[in-house]
Amino acid sequence: MLTVEQIAEEIVAREGGYVNDPDDPGGATKFGVTIHTMRRLGMDLTGDGRVSVADVKALSRTQAVEIFVDHYFNRPRINRLPKIIQPSVFDMYVNAGGNAVKILQRLLRDMGFAVSVDGALGPQTEGAAAKAAEQGALAFRDAYGVARRNYYFRLADQRVQSRKYARTRRGDKGGWIKRAEEFISPRYHLTEAQFQKRVGAWG
Repeated sequence: MLTVEQIAEEIVAREGGYVNDPDDPGGATKFGVTIHTMRRLGMDLTGDGRVSVADVKALSRTQAVEIFVDHYFNRPRINRLPKIIQPSVFDMYVNAGGNAVKILQRLLRDMGFAVSVDGALGPQTEGAAAKAAEQGALAFRDAYGVARRNYYFRLADQRVQSRKYARTRRGDKGGWIKRAEEFISPRYHLTEAQFQKRVGAWG
């Protein structure tokens, strides 16, 4: 079982270096840490009294890992979830914030558990997740991964600018879909034909 630090390091590696994509609402980002997060945390790394793109560029891998462990794993209480789904929920929280928890809560509701869909992890969600894992840990992990993938597809359905994250220019699976499927058993990965059918309406 990977440690949370190792999971965070994998996330940093997956996110890559500095980017500032105009189609990404997150703005300037490095190692998955957005300028908005750095401003919220007051990370003035250049010492000029403000948090700007220069501070994002100055962020180190070690600092990114620390941010993820402290603010995207421990603080939102992902450490209280069953270990089988911690890596996927953690990775999704870095990518989508509280929506990672809402995806989990909607899944638990679909499984018959009475939980609120509010994006916050508390005793109700934690207890339901523990019971779901007891019923079938791998199935629970796979179901969450599939729900993540569906979330990405819906975003791309609704926002044309986001489709490049779900489908490459060549028409293959994009980063979002590959990212979700890293946490799903291979038998649940979409085949090329299934993927093309799903995105066919995008033109």
